[in-house]
Amino acid sequence: MTSPISAISGLSGVGGLSGVAGIDGLPGVSGTGATGAISGPNTDFAGLLSQSLEGVQAAQSKASDLAVQVADGTLADPAQYTMASTEAALGLQLTMAIRNKAVEAFQEIMRMQA
Repeated sequence: MTSPISAISGLSGVGGLSGVAGIDGLPGVSGTGATGAISGPNTDFAGLLSQSLEGVQAAQSKASDLAVQVADGTLADPAQYTMASTEAALGLQLTMAIRNKAVEAFQEIMRMQA
């Protein structure tokens, strides 16, 4: 079980991201220069995005399952639910921030073309 602090520092709620350390934090990306080489199974943005969204969905599903266990009284440590819920919320917030930035970038490109 991960703590909310590790979810922030390691982004464990979002699959495919291993940390917040600049470009070196992304798997398969070497930060040796401005044109770092990308290698590995997820070399495209769509694959990385898909894997990240699946990680967020898994975290939300886990939090939902633990919420049911808390309601039933079968979960021995309710703190597990709190941590899973926080992890899912952080993952969703990160996903929404990425979506908002992508929409802003698209709108900026559309303004440049007009």
